[in-house]
Amino acid sequence: MKKAIDRSRVTGFLHAAGRELRNGREEEVLLLGWGLGNWLLCEGYMWGFDRQPQFDRPRRIEQTIRTLTGDRFADRFWKAFREQYITEADLALMAEMGCNSLRIPLSWRLFMEEGPVPQFRKEGFLLLDRFLDLCEKYSLYAFLDLHAAPGGQTGANIDDSMDDLCRLFIDDAPFECGLALWEEFARRYHDRWIVGGYDLLNEPIRPPRFPGDPDLDGYTPRLVAFYEHAIERIRRHDQKHLIALEGIHWATDNRIFDHVYDDNMVLHFHRYGCPPDISSLREYLEVAERLNVPLWLGETGENTLAWFSAMIPLAFREGISVTMWPWKKLECTNSPCSYPEPADWHLLRTFLSGGVQPSYDEARQMFSQLLQNIRVENCRINHELTAQVLRIPGCEIRGTDFDELPGEGESFHAEGPHPEGCYRIGTGMDIVQPEAEGEKTFPFDGPWRTSLLRLHEKEWAQYTVYDVTTSTRLEIECEAATPSRLEIRQSGVLLGTFDLSACPGTQLLSGMHLYTADVCELRLTVLSGSVCIGRLLVRPVVS
Repeated sequence: MKKAIDRSRVTGFLHAAGRELRNGREEEVLLLGWGLGNWLLCEGYMWGFDRQPQFDRPRRIEQTIRTLTGDRFADRFWKAFREQYITEADLALMAEMGCNSLRIPLSWRLFMEEGPVPQFRKEGFLLLDRFLDLCEKYSLYAFLDLHAAPGGQTGANIDDSMDDLCRLFIDDAPFECGLALWEEFARRYHDRWIVGGYDLLNEPIRPPRFPGDPDLDGYTPRLVAFYEHAIERIRRHDQKHLIALEGIHWATDNRIFDHVYDDNMVLHFHRYGCPPDISSLREYLEVAERLNVPLWLGETGENTLAWFSAMIPLAFREGISVTMWPWKKLECTNSPCSYPEPADWHLLRTFLSGGVQPSYDEARQMFSQLLQNIRVENCRINHELTAQVLRIPGCEIRGTDFDELPGEGESFHAEGPHPEGCYRIGTGMDIVQPEAEGEKTFPFDGPWRTSLLRLHEKEWAQYTVYDVTTSTRLEIECEAATPSRLEIRQSGVLLGTFDLSACPGTQLLSGMHLYTADVCELRLTVLSGSVCIGRLLVRPVVS
């Protein structure tokens, strides 16, 4: 894994070779990076507004800011926003964090005039040209992601649609504009190897979201036609770039993948709010195996730090590339960059909730401050998130997130099998749920978050951590209802044996220092009794 994600492999055109992605030297590449949401295509929730319809998509956000600040200020604001939301400093930080790629969500309105006839605008292409130069400087493959296609391909706020219908497939004019845009991208960028590939459409054809919401599945044949026509138009100019294709229903439904669309394609899927175990990947692995194409988990995240620690290393073990979402948003811990809320942001929140409109001066001051806050040097950098993603010192691993692969007898062992719970189904391990399932604490919450692993006598579980040095210590949170004995080893070397008393509540096992290792396998074995494993805390020693 470590070699495949290294930025030294960002060289030459990325392409499919069976189940792998390879670079220009025919070396395997696993993508690791972030999507640049909210930069060239804004979403209200990344500004801290999740349920305000007048601030949920680019055209409505633009209109609201224009209403509050006036035309001249709004024009200056958006020019500055695009220059400052993502800068060279962001790319330098991505590279420092170990990323080798990124995904750029694009809106067609930056590249084409609105109207029934394809007419291109210079603004978007000039901005993209400059950005690709920086990607080359920092060795980051850049994927062009048509997140908002003409007319809208999803039928929701994320595609900037007018009426939550996927008019790209309903009307002929946007269909042709979408094809023309991809042909123009191919004509302009056919020789730019730093472009990792073309992500033709983000999350096409949403499912019905609530009673009475139109069912758009009938447009699936038009989606297939768009993919086929777009590939043909791209290949007129560009034989080298990778094509990324997404299924319907938030890029989770595989029904369109009954054949290989192009010899140089990757199957691109998204996963949110799912248990971070093999069950969430299995159907995509099966399709990729059948078609003999690579897999790209091109959007995922928006979850707890522990979720990242379970999901991302598992995907890498299965040879799946990963791009998380998003790189930056307001006041958060689960994106690398968190920008602070402007001082008077509550005025905008009040207005969007039906309250008093801020004065021009108040609104202009607010949005001027926002332009400063979004710069990466003014953001809080969530370094602990990188530790979780890479499973390096600084990470925390839940007891239930033992190595699911290679499997029974190699990365875990159950004397059971035990009754199956809600998580790690099929392992035979005793996964217990200490709390009754209640309301979700955040949109992508699930019962896996509070589950515990109960190890019984002679049972064991293994946890892999990477890039360990001698200045790394290990602590384990656990519980024992009866007197029990737990043994901890690192790659076969004994770290400690602990006698646990029978007592309610969490017991902390400490005093363990790890040995230097690129790959560190921690094995927890119950010698007697039974132990509930809560968390493994892998901490760098701070001098």
